[in-house]
Parts: sequence; C-alpha cells; structure tokens
Amino acid sequence: MPKRILQGIVISDAQNKTVVVRVERRVMHPIYKKFITRSKKYAAHDEENKFHAGDAVQIEESRPISKRKCWVVIEGPADASPGRGSRRPAAPEPVAAAAPAARRRRRTAAGAEAEAPAATEEAGGAA
Repeated sequence: MPKRILQGIVISDAQNKTVVVRVERRVMHPIYKKFITRSKKYAAHDEENKFHAGDAVQIEESRPISKRKCWVVIEGPADASPGRGSRRPAAPEPVAAAAPAARRRRRTAAGAEAEAPAATEEAGGAA
C-alpha cells in the first residue's frame, strides 16, 4: 500500500526536529451543500530543523517516530536549506521611487487666519 502524502503549512517550529503542520481540506456540508474548510494538525519529523512557521510543505506517512509523530517532512520551499539559522533573513527594503509627489494640505479656518496676518505684515512692511 502506498504511503499517503499531504500538503500543508507549518504553524509551529518550536520543538527540536519536529514541526506542526496544518492540513486543510474542503468538504461539502450535508444539508446546506456549501463547501466548508476543515483542518487538522500533524506533528512531522524535520531532521535538520530547516522548516519554519509559514512554509508550505509536503509530509509523508512513516513508521511511528514518537507518541504523536508518524509523519516526515519530504519537501518544502526552495529557500529552506540546512544552516539557514533560527530566524528568517530580513526582507530587503523596497527601493525608493524617484521624488514622491508633494501632498496638498487642506486649509482650515484656523490655519487661514494664522497665515493671513503674516501675509499682511509682509505686504504692509514693503509698502
């Protein structure tokens, strides 16, 4: 009998050599005939601790490794390599665009009054 293979997302990598993977499936409601998402969490063996929370992975059924763990991670994202560290590298900062367009401010009654005396002083001093 072939081994089952499931796809899911790593939701926890806090344990040593173990990741918790959430596998979602869609089922039709028996009465309302709408599709509902059901999910289940599986503990999977990750020998090199190279998968982190948020990674999409495939897990394969295996012999029991511990009390709850009978799945092994077989595949993940391309950037999941051994020795990547416990943290993901920081995302590169976006390159700043040319000059941002100047934003116009709304004039309020209080702001118009504060600017008006300054304008009259300049005009009055020059005359």
